[in-house]
Amino acid sequence: MVTIATEKDIPALNVLINSAYRGDSSKQGWTTEADLLGGIRTDEESLKEMMQNANASILKYEEENKILGCVYLKKEGNKLYLGMLTVSPQLQNKGIGKILLKASEDEARKTNCAAIFMTVISQRTELINWYKKHGYVDTGEKKPFPENDPRFGIPKTKLEFIVMEKNIR
Repeated sequence: MVTIATEKDIPALNVLINSAYRGDSSKQGWTTEADLLGGIRTDEESLKEMMQNANASILKYEEENKILGCVYLKKEGNKLYLGMLTVSPQLQNKGIGKILLKASEDEARKTNCAAIFMTVISQRTELINWYKKHGYVDTGEKKPFPENDPRFGIPKTKLEFIVMEKNIR
């Protein structure tokens, strides 16, 4: 079931997100960034800031009162930014990511957004191909990866983002 996360969910979200993106636990799934980045993916303070933004929310996917996935959404003009799409590494390839992606697109329509956009590290070809399979396209726009901000992780190599987008109207 997909619902909006609340501040009481922050500790569980923090553990889930960091386990899926960084460290050895992330290598159990295919969405790991552990080979590209060290450090953490997020922290409880950052998650709280995200939730307190009136234009943003975090959707969570739960089964039996356990958070198994989440996604961050932020309205920017007539588009919805999608970030931090996360599924527990042990449960990847079971459709949870697709459910969260569809819920994000439903949220974009509810808030009258014309498109969803995201930034993806250019080296993450499997992930880029997964998004393409779901209708997202590479816009050709590139953005630098924050190199000196440990809140995003510590790059092990030169990184950049590509911008992907899907029209939803």
